[in-house]
Amino acid sequence: MKSKQETGFTLIELLIAVVIIAVLTSVALPAYQDFVKTSRRADARNALFGLQVSQERYRSNNLTYATLAQLTSSYGISSTSEAGYYSIAVTVNTASTYTATATPAGSQTGDDCGTFAITNSRPDTSGSYADSDCWR
Repeated sequence: MKSKQETGFTLIELLIAVVIIAVLTSVALPAYQDFVKTSRRADARNALFGLQVSQERYRSNNLTYATLAQLTSSYGISSTSEAGYYSIAVTVNTASTYTATATPAGSQTGDDCGTFAITNSRPDTSGSYADSDCWR
């Protein structure tokens, strides 16, 4: 008489598989979240570069740089970035210079780079604004 062979997983084998999955998840999830935040920084850069182009268009027809409200009415610039991860503002506005900022909003708030800023001549990496590594 042949004995019937049992097949399947034992409880110990199942627990070992669950522990392995938990360890892999605990390592992969933070790395994935950092990658997502890094990729969302492009939303801030694109919004600020678009605002910079609009500022130059506005100044070519006027004697000064525009406020955000003027850019909104003239060129449709929004107070949020296209994907909504950053709030856009024009903080300094004179006839010869401006500073525009992109402040993280929503799920992007905890990003290490923080607020991005751009002036009429270049990205502003000084002070509390995002450094040059964040602009890459």
